[in-house]
Amino acid sequence: MESSPPGATITVQVKFAGRTIPVEVPAAAAAAELKRLLQPLTNVLPRGQRLICKGKVLADASSLSSMQVVDGSKVMLIASQGLHQGDGPITKNSSVPVPSARRASNVKGSQPQKLETNISKSQSERWKLTGIIALSDCNLKAVPEEVWDCGSSIRVLDVSNNCIEAIPQEITALKSLHKLILTANDITDGNISWEGLLCVQTLTVLSLSQNRLVTLPSSLGSLTYLRELRIANNRLENLPVETGLLKHLELLVASNNRITSLPSSIGDCESLIEVDLSSNLLAELPEAFVNLQYLKALHLRNNGLTSLPSNLFKKCWRLITLDLHGTGITNDILRQVEGWEEFDERRRKKHQKQLDFRVGSSGVFDEGADDDNRRA
Repeated sequence: MESSPPGATITVQVKFAGRTIPVEVPAAAAAAELKRLLQPLTNVLPRGQRLICKGKVLADASSLSSMQVVDGSKVMLIASQGLHQGDGPITKNSSVPVPSARRASNVKGSQPQKLETNISKSQSERWKLTGIIALSDCNLKAVPEEVWDCGSSIRVLDVSNNCIEAIPQEITALKSLHKLILTANDITDGNISWEGLLCVQTLTVLSLSQNRLVTLPSSLGSLTYLRELRIANNRLENLPVETGLLKHLELLVASNNRITSLPSSIGDCESLIEVDLSSNLLAELPEAFVNLQYLKALHLRNNGLTSLPSNLFKKCWRLITLDLHGTGITNDILRQVEGWEEFDERRRKKHQKQLDFRVGSSGVFDEGADDDNRRA
């Protein structure tokens, strides 16, 4: 076979999940390079890919030309279950919106549920007396006006699992609000009054998970009293730099989004105890992550990570829970990170304590990552 001229490229037709993906790759590249190029196109991690051409499995270290992969060659990709970034492999039908759990629960029987928009005076008085408004699963399309009329007497507002599309400026009336739970609604970027939220200086818990958010505004950083921020299951691609201004934030849940990178300012969230960034598109963590000295739990499952910040285990000396399953970081790689021995000792002590008190443990110790032998 004639050798290709330097710099020459070939286009390989990769068949995966009901579609054909044309991939341009250097003619002299190894199969490992083709896998790397396929990762953002399929969401399948390189170690979860098995490439087959003309009935033969392509070995990572072998050149494509040596395995007779040429321009126009057809290659089949078989993916290992669970070894993916984001919310799963990109298939032929991935662009079709998947109904949320909320929508499935709202469709019960053939008759639609009646909208609960009529609020009695006694109910409104009870809200003021208890300081709690619980209107989850009421099939609401908007927050009832009676909610705003309760004013500063309300500490908790839960309107989760509805069809609410907007949070208006009237939110400013709830000046003593501590918890705002908006989980599982239809809120989009332009339909939430962040200016109004900024007037609620007492807000410590904000849940916007399972909505239709694509971006978060820089004004998020002005919610300086926030202790919990839940923004999972949206379509966020990044977090604003101003997230670093949330000095009191203890819990950040941003799993199941499309986040590709984190601002280095995340290291300024000095109170963070638990961070969940599972099922995103992260290729790396900023080195500033090591500044989170109170961090105890870090969930990074199903991302494209291949390494951790070099001093993570040494600087984050309280860290005891780490989930790297379904990433490019295997247990063998994890054990090479400086400070791993001390981290491993901490988490094993925690596991033993759970066993002793029979609390929160199945009895099986989780190494925190996949073994090297878990491949396609």
